Amino acid sequence: MNSLRKASSKGGKKSSADVSLASSTKTNTLIIEKDAKILQMQNEILALTNALSESQKSSSSTTKRRHHPLTAFSTTMQQEEGGGVSQVRSRMGRHASISTANVLNNLPNENEDALALRIVEMFKAPSEHLAYLKSEQFARDILVLAGKVKPVFEDEPRCIFLQSPCYVFGDIHGNLEDLHFFSDNIWRLGMSLTAGNFLFLGDYVDRGLSCLEVVAYLMAMKLLLPHKVFLLRGNHETRDVNGWEEHYGERSYIYQCRERFGENMGYRVWEETNQVFDRMPLAGVIDQDIFCVHGGIPRGVSEDSQIQDILSVPKVAGINPPYEHENEEYQQVASDCIWSDPASDEQEACGVDPQSGFGESLRGGGAICFGHRAVTNFLQQHGYSYIMRAHEAHAEGVAVSKGARVFTVFSTSKDHNQGSQAMAGCILVDFEKMHVINRSPAYKNKFVHRRDSISLAGMNEAEIAERMKLGLVTAADDLDDDEEEYDDEDLEDDENYEYLTSATNFQPFSQGR
Repeated sequence: MNSLRKASSKGGKKSSADVSLASSTKTNTLIIEKDAKILQMQNEILALTNALSESQKSSSSTTKRRHHPLTAFSTTMQQEEGGGVSQVRSRMGRHASISTANVLNNLPNENEDALALRIVEMFKAPSEHLAYLKSEQFARDILVLAGKVKPVFEDEPRCIFLQSPCYVFGDIHGNLEDLHFFSDNIWRLGMSLTAGNFLFLGDYVDRGLSCLEVVAYLMAMKLLLPHKVFLLRGNHETRDVNGWEEHYGERSYIYQCRERFGENMGYRVWEETNQVFDRMPLAGVIDQDIFCVHGGIPRGVSEDSQIQDILSVPKVAGINPPYEHENEEYQQVASDCIWSDPASDEQEACGVDPQSGFGESLRGGGAICFGHRAVTNFLQQHGYSYIMRAHEAHAEGVAVSKGARVFTVFSTSKDHNQGSQAMAGCILVDFEKMHVINRSPAYKNKFVHRRDSISLAGMNEAEIAERMKLGLVTAADDLDDDEEEYDDEDLEDDENYEYLTSATNFQPFSQGR
């Protein structure tokens, strides 16, 4: 028995050693396999890193490299007697070698539409073109201009994609004075000689008295610079709104067309320009990072993204009222783009759907509001950082909401009950920074004056009345009691004269993109 036990004991010890050895071998094998996998993964990561680096280099070089076609013209700036600045264009190459001169002479002429240039000259000095602005020729020029610019808008997608630098403007509402402020300070040398793009977010007509001048000028600039000037559609670029004479009276677009050009010709101008509005894009995206629209983000109507829904809106859309060919779902998309507003705190608390982030707008009529959830969902889905929109009046010119992700830009300081200290603003998107530019209430415009301004002392009542009809003279009682008028003579004695005549506020927004 003892011998059996010893044999059994010896056999047990041998079995335990074998198990230990097998276990050790298995562990070593697993370690080797894991090391091999880690090495394989490291090689894959290195390969992916190299591929990504090459892709970024290729993408970077593709994005940065642009074709810069030669131009045969130079622009000479010269001072005029009245203190203004004029431009003289001339061909280059007069003193060049024969070969260089031949190349320059064979270059195609730039897009220089005589009609559009005539409109631009009118805009520069409207008070010097009063007869033209009241004439049938102006009406016919608008009709021809509208016919030329319609196909330009129709060729654009319903959501355009831009690169910075880009200036973004909100509602203009027929306010020639504030539009002149931007012209005098932002594109002083002309839009063609100013770096960057220009994006207008809609609402060009109604409320102000210079709707025809504003529409004509912006259409002319679109025709001259189709790849630099971009006009989105606002809710006032619909017939239901700009034809609402009962509500807006003499400040409605249709009234101004008829009052200026007569019943028949006025209606033709109104309808033809509305056909231009029907073709305007609804939204834009800057640097694949900033979504721009007049009202706000639309509700989704398909399994695609909301951007794709916007792109699916017909190229010609009446919206309010719609054409027969307009699909009800995509009419809703277009309507949301031009009518919606950010939800107020009260609406966020009780009027917004917690899942979708949308709710009914206080405007009524089927308009919607969008809350924090809708903004977050939209930005995350598309990989954007900000939303820039217009549609709401703000005395500060630019307002920020929804966790500093939604910017509201308003580019007219008048006709919206914001008081005498209201500012007109715009935003410069400059690569990785955004700058707010506001017009100070003290800034003096050289073309638009108050009825009691001493600068009108040499004019008779008939001349003043004509200027009032065109919005070049504002009635003193139209302004708030606390608004102060600054005339040239008054300012010369003011210790702040230099500041008041150059009161342009450049305010860089501290948050980077």
